Parts: sequence; structure tokens; C-alpha cells
Amino acid sequence: MTIKTTVLVTGASGFIAKHIVRELLENDYAVKATVRSDRGQEQLVALFPDAGIEFVRVDLLEEKGWDEAMLGVDVLMHTASPFPEIDPKDPQDLIAPAVQGTLRALRAAQKAGVKRVVLTSSCAAIYKDSAKPPLERSTRANWTDPDGQATSAYEASKTLAERAAWDFVAEHPEMKLTTINPGGVFGVPMDEHYGTSLGYAERILNGTDPAYPSMALPIVDVRDVARMHVAALTHDTAGQRFPANAGTMSMIEMARVLKAAYPDRKIPTRQAPDFLVKAMALFVPLMRTIASNLGRNLDVDASDGPRVLGFTYIPSRDALLASAEFLAARSTTPAEKS
Repeated sequence: MTIKTTVLVTGASGFIAKHIVRELLENDYAVKATVRSDRGQEQLVALFPDAGIEFVRVDLLEEKGWDEAMLGVDVLMHTASPFPEIDPKDPQDLIAPAVQGTLRALRAAQKAGVKRVVLTSSCAAIYKDSAKPPLERSTRANWTDPDGQATSAYEASKTLAERAAWDFVAEHPEMKLTTINPGGVFGVPMDEHYGTSLGYAERILNGTDPAYPSMALPIVDVRDVARMHVAALTHDTAGQRFPANAGTMSMIEMARVLKAAYPDRKIPTRQAPDFLVKAMALFVPLMRTIASNLGRNLDVDASDGPRVLGFTYIPSRDALLASAEFLAARSTTPAEKS
């Protein structure tokens, strides 16, 4: 009887993580999953009723459960990290669980003898490097400045958590780390509980905003993100960062694509002047993050993924349309985001 490689997926009920679980199961891995509540476990059982997933309750800010989580595990796939729609008043509300949770998972893995780690980071940990011109395209060699004036709490949290992971494995060279750094993640959710990224598509589809800022997002389909995580286990990727980005799309481009696909919806295609976005940022929390991106190139070179891992990105436009099709089909039922 062949013994399967067991992968622990943290934050397994998340939008990306559910796709990773599916990809692992389809590639004959055994899956162990951390969740915070009955609801997260119920979601995964509903999706994979006969998969034999083992569940463990853990919290990023608590020690309880982590040693149990690592029992029998060969690979740690750490996806758990908070991703809110707007930055909290206190940045530590994001930074603490992201950094402490990453270190807590890595310490438990090291203690249990788990040597292979794949970490879900973000393009947000890359594209605000204060050492490069704001309009210059970023590469995997760039690092966001967590103390930068234009850096949001979320961007700082992803940067500091990934930095902490690389520092940890440098102190424990027996551990081999790969990071996957997605841009804005679109595509089809596996259930009604989807991530914050789709909020952009939802706002456009619903005509929530009368105009859009001059901002372009790096976009990747969630299926490609999951594929990259699992492919990292069968390729020589230790010690590497892999940005995941099929190409940027401006908010106006996104609106025009969705307007063409859904002509009956009242989707504006006007661009808001920068001064108006900055003025709104004084009063509207969501606009604060958007205003910090004005005059910046958020594009990241993500060509290493397809070249090393052997796949072709789903085009950004297709990822956006896949999200919109899902959202439009269920637009009469309010979403429960997780």
C-alpha cells in the first residue's frame, strides 16, 4: 500500500485554500486542515464529503492546537492570514495575526520535523518597494516597505509575515520554503463563502461606484494560484518566491469588460479624477487604500511561475469574467464572505 504525502493546509476554509485542498486531493495527497470554527469545517466537508480530511482547530494568535496539527504531517502549506475589505484603525489587528501566526506555524512545523513549507504571500509584499521608482514594474526581488507612507496595513502584514518566514528558515536551514505571491485573486469560488478580492468585481457589477480611480491591479485566477502551490511540491522551488499575476487590468478596463458582458446592468465606465479620490479618502476608509495606489505601478513580473512550474496563466480578463458569472448568477442572494 502506497503511503500518501500528508499536507497540512492552514486556514483551509479560505477562498484560495479551498482550491488548494481540491488540487491536493486531485493529485493524490492526504489533507489535514486547520479551521477556526465549526462553520469552516462544515464548508469543507460539504465540498469534499468523502475525502477523509482530518480537521484541527487552531487560532493564529494562540498556541493551542498547533502541536496536534503537525502530527503525521509531511508538508506545511500556510495560507492563513487576514484579508479585510478596509484597513483597521490599528494596523496591529492585521500585522499581529499575520506575523505571529506564520511564526507559530513554522515553529510547530520545525518542532515536529516538517521540513517542507509553502507559504501564501502576496504581490502586496512586493510592489511598494521604496527603493525603486513608483512607476517601475516590480520583480520577485522587490520588497514592499512596511513603513512606507503609501503602504497599507494589509500590505505591511503580508510583507512582515513573509520576511519573518524567510528569516525563520535562514535560522533553520533544514527547512525548505517556497512562497507564492498572488495579485488580486479572481475566478470562481467553490461555494458561497468567497474572498475579499471578488469585492472589486462585485462593486463594478452592481454599479456601486459612479466612477473608478486610475488604478490597475495585478490579477490572477484562483485555479492558477492553487496549481502553483501544489506544483511547488514536485519541482525544485525551495528558496524561491513566485509572483502570481496573469496581467494587470485597470478599474476602467474591468468596468468596460463587464459592461460589454452584462449590457443590461447599469455599470459606469467613467474615471474619477485623482483629486476627487484623494478628497474622498479623507472620509471613506476604502478610498484611503485606493488613494495610496494612485501614481503607482502595481504590476509584478510573474513569468517565473509558468516557466518553472509548467503551466499557462488563465488570462486576467477570463478570471474577471468567471468571477462575474458566479456573482451575477447569485446576485439576488447576499454573499457571506469569509
